[in-house]
Amino acid sequence: MTTKRDYYDVLGVSAQASEEDIRKAFRAKAMEYHPDRNKASDASERFKEVNEAYQVLSDPERRQQYDRFGHAGVRNGAGQGAGGFEGFDIFGGFGDIFDAFFGSGTASRTRPRQGEDVRVNVSVTFEEAAFGVQREVEINRTEQCPSCKGTRAEPGTQPETCTNCNGSGRVRRAQRSVFGQFVTEAACNVCGGEGRRITTPCTDCRGAGYKRAKQRIEVSIPAGVYHGALLELRGQGHAGMFGGPPGSLLVGVQVQSHGWFKRRENSADVLLDLNVTFPGAALGIEMEVPTLDGMDKIKVPAGIQSGEVLRMRGKGIPHLGREGRRGDQLVTVRVQTPDKLSKEQKKLLEELQRSFEKK
Repeated sequence: MTTKRDYYDVLGVSAQASEEDIRKAFRAKAMEYHPDRNKASDASERFKEVNEAYQVLSDPERRQQYDRFGHAGVRNGAGQGAGGFEGFDIFGGFGDIFDAFFGSGTASRTRPRQGEDVRVNVSVTFEEAAFGVQREVEINRTEQCPSCKGTRAEPGTQPETCTNCNGSGRVRRAQRSVFGQFVTEAACNVCGGEGRRITTPCTDCRGAGYKRAKQRIEVSIPAGVYHGALLELRGQGHAGMFGGPPGSLLVGVQVQSHGWFKRRENSADVLLDLNVTFPGAALGIEMEVPTLDGMDKIKVPAGIQSGEVLRMRGKGIPHLGREGRRGDQLVTVRVQTPDKLSKEQKKLLEELQRSFEKK
């Protein structure tokens, strides 16, 4: 035989707790143990216990009887009417109480709900990310059944109003005890809380109202997009429920690395390393370098040091969402020191070295 826990201990309040304290405690405990949120094996039993305690302590008369006689004083009222849970299921008794406080139980199951999002990843080259590109992606999503248009009923037939709840989706149960009559409300066990019944289910979707379908969708990758960006296409996700809007298609962009170019974080500037010979760095030189627009010339000033940066304005990546504006290309000079010299080159460098020593 299992001994019932003290109702005040179940809710974690004192015997002197106010009605508001009891209500707040119940909200916290109900959220913690609601089986839709808590997947522990004893969550359902704990939720029943919390609900039973609240049904007693939230009622002034039953609370007074409990304070005087303990569980024996409310056995009929709380044990059968509100705490017995006979015939309740996870979307009935549990959902009703939870919905009353949090708006997410059985009563909300037939309210319009937005569909879930669908996510895909798209790989693009460095240049495609810079200037934008069109990509076609294939997704697998739920869509409204084309035959029944989401009604779940076979075309030519109509859902019928549930006679058990008269279309309300809720039923009230009145029970009598030694302490009087009390009423509980729960989702209709005939229509599942929808207020209507499908007597002839759609043969195409088997009464689900939705079907899985593959779709190919054209996605515009905007110019200037960066690696890791998440693009949202509203209305291209899974279909909504009970008339709710569809979710979104989320496109994750993955930019491939480039052989020459790098991007300065997520800015519009392009980075490029340029190898320059020692004489070229000392005397100055004009060189051809790659850019996103093709080869272009750059002047390396005389006396430049390794690691200095030259700026090529307007040769970078277009600014995302700012048409007509581009970043710069930042060229980092790398002065090369030769590791192998011919006799003539070595002789010339020795003469150069001696000329520096004379100064």
